[in-house]
Amino acid sequence: RTIQTLEDMLRACAINFGKGWVNHLPFVKFSYNNSYHATIKAAPFEALYGRKCRSPVCWTEVGEAQILDPKLIQETTEKIVQIKQRMQAARDRQKSYADLKRKPMEFQVGDKVMLKVSSWKGVVRFGKRGKLNPRYVGPFKVLERVGDVTYKLDLPEELSRVHNTFHVSNLKKCHADKPLAVPLDGLHVDDKLYFIEEPVEIVDREVKRLKQSRILLVKV
Repeated sequence: RTIQTLEDMLRACAINFGKGWVNHLPFVKFSYNNSYHATIKAAPFEALYGRKCRSPVCWTEVGEAQILDPKLIQETTEKIVQIKQRMQAARDRQKSYADLKRKPMEFQVGDKVMLKVSSWKGVVRFGKRGKLNPRYVGPFKVLERVGDVTYKLDLPEELSRVHNTFHVSNLKKCHADKPLAVPLDGLHVDDKLYFIEEPVEIVDREVKRLKQSRILLVKV
C-alpha cells in the first residue's frame, strides 16, 4: 500500500503542477515524512529524530532562513497543505481497495485449522517436490485466541520447535471430517515453517549455446 500511495501522490503532483512537478518533489517528501502513520503511531521524521519537524512557518526563526520572503513561505505552506490532502486521499483510496479484498476471519477455541507453510527457506522438507508440495499441514486444534488476529495452536511433537502462535493469515479453517488431512510424516522442522525443494533425480539436460558462452540447463 505504501508504494501505491507514493505513486498516487506523484501522479497527483504531476496533474496539479504540470511540467513543473519535479520542482515540487521536495514538498512531496516533506509532506510524506511529516504525516502521521498509523503503523508507527507517529510521523517518520518524528520517529527518526524524536521531535517534530519545523513547518515552513517556522523557517524565519532560525539561521539563514530569515532571508526568506514571507510570501514565499506562505506559498510553500499552501503547497504542502495541498500535497498532504492529496496524500491522505491516496491513502484512503488504497485502504478502501485493501478492505474490499480483506476477508475478516475468526476462529473459536476448539476449531480445527490448517497451518500454512512457505517455500522460501530450507528448514521444512517434504518427500514430494515441485507443485506437489503441500501448502498447508494439519489440522491442528485452536487452544487460545491471543489478541485480535493471533491464535495459539496445539502442535504435535513433530513441530515442537515451532512457536505455536500464528497470525490469522497463516491459518485456514479445516472442514474435513477425518482426523488428519495432511500427515506430518517425513517433516524435518526448524523453528520456522519453511521448506526447500531438493533435487532428487536428473531427468534431462541441455546445453544452451550463446554467442560467446554455453549454459548447462538441468531438469530435475
